[in-house]
Amino acid sequence: MIDLCGVSKNYGMHVALHPMNLTVKKGETTVLIGPSGCGKSTLLRIMIGLVRPTTGEVWYGNALLDADTVRSIRLRTGYVIQKGGLFPHMTARDNVTLMARHLNWDRQNIQERLNELAELVRLTSPTMQRYPSELSGGESQRISIMRALFLDPDVLLMDEPLGALDPMIRFGLQQDLRSIFERLKKTVVIVTHDMAEAAYLGNSIVLIRAGQVIQHGTMQEILNEPKTQFAREFVRAQRGLHAWA
Repeated sequence: MIDLCGVSKNYGMHVALHPMNLTVKKGETTVLIGPSGCGKSTLLRIMIGLVRPTTGEVWYGNALLDADTVRSIRLRTGYVIQKGGLFPHMTARDNVTLMARHLNWDRQNIQERLNELAELVRLTSPTMQRYPSELSGGESQRISIMRALFLDPDVLLMDEPLGALDPMIRFGLQQDLRSIFERLKKTVVIVTHDMAEAAYLGNSIVLIRAGQVIQHGTMQEILNEPKTQFAREFVRAQRGLHAWA
């Protein structure tokens, strides 16, 4: 579905991402995990075309992500940024329907899609009339997920979507996200630094350190067959493995 071929990113003398090859399989949830500052979010922004790689190419199927295709690919890709990124001057409804209105969708189609997604993420109609400052953290994230899904994208990219939430709300949203992924069968890429969350949500785990892919495989492979000392230490630092397996 998504292929990164020789992708790297430098900011001046700083190497944010070393050259890497990575394939995201269609219909799977791939989790990018690693310590803060390792390049996870940069990699996700390259996938959506917000950051141009220094070297390499990004392919969506047979389409190369470049200046000519970036708009059409973004319309097929939902994107949830850290802390949701809702526009504060718009109601939840207007945030969710922004792109559909920009693309001149019919009002009835917008309302039907809005109702469908509100049911999917378990939000009520009165919530959709509130402004972001009037929403809880969990409600804000659900609105952000609705916005990302509104155009029925092929791919969903999520940058630490649950990172700013308290543990109880985060746990509930993890359950809802996994249910949504299983129901919709989308190709999903999530950034997190939490191994338990990666294990719960992901089919495929990409462990990154200092801009390099250290290991790519299933959670069981990373837990049982870590390929480097860093992989072993990262797993050990987030122990509690019996709860993830």
